[in-house]
Amino acid sequence: MAGRSVNVYLQEDTYNQLRKLTGSRKISRFVDEAIIEKLTKEQERNKEELKKKMIEGYKANANNKIIEF
Repeated sequence: MAGRSVNVYLQEDTYNQLRKLTGSRKISRFVDEAIIEKLTKEQERNKEELKKKMIEGYKANANNKIIEF
């Protein structure tokens, strides 16, 4: 899989905990997986918000049509 190299600033304590948990060679994989998980959650949240807004819009539109008659 192709990738990109990036520089990321971590607080010293965060880095030390990460290194203890993953070992120094697996930090990139851990960070990549964490970012993918966070992105997936955000995308799902955005979908749910859009769905909710669409439902509210459809209901408001339906109510307006009832009033017009």
